[in-house]
Order: sequence, then C-alpha cells, then structure tokens
Amino acid sequence: MNALRDFLKDETAQVSAEMLILTAALVAVALLLVTQLQATAVEGKDVLSKQAENVFKQIKKMN
Repeated sequence: MNALRDFLKDETAQVSAEMLILTAALVAVALLLVTQLQATAVEGKDVLSKQAENVFKQIKKMN
C-alpha cells in the first residue's frame, strides 16, 4: 500500500513539473508576441507620423 501511495505522489510531482514547463513555454510565447506587437506599433506610429506630416504639407501648399 505504501508503494502505491509513493507511486501516486511521484505521478503528481511529474504532472506538476510538466505543468510548470508548459506554463513557462506559454509565458515565453506570450512575451515574444507582446514584443513583436510593440515593435510593430512603434513602426506603425513612425509611418503614420510621416504620412500626417506629408498631408499637412500638401494642405499648406493648397493655401
């Protein structure tokens, strides 16, 4: 009976270790996605700023 109890405890520990590894992998993927989205947002902001500047220059030329 004690051997069975020890076996079940080992299985629980294995599941916990696997869950920790899975959680760490998910966090790593989430961080990569957030980093990529931030870089894309910065690039988009720069492009939008340049386009807005060009639009305002065109408006000034009309006057």
